[in-house]
Amino acid sequence: MKLEQAVGLVIRKHRTVEKISQFKLAELTGYDRSFISLLERGHRVPTVKTIFTIAYHLNISPAQFIDEVHQLVESDIME
Repeated sequence: MKLEQAVGLVIRKHRTVEKISQFKLAELTGYDRSFISLLERGHRVPTVKTIFTIAYHLNISPAQFIDEVHQLVESDIME
């Protein structure tokens, strides 16, 4: 799995767990809803600042966010 796709899956997973829409996440983070959508679809790569901001508003640590992305990327490589 590509890094961009893994990032998108992790964002969508935690956004769904928190029961918030892309629009609400955009409001909370100060990013545009279309940017959140692009991230979730793997069309953009977030900066470290963006990862910290999104992780905070998804109630997870940036380390957990990165670890989950890493697991998805690595599991695809190992298959």
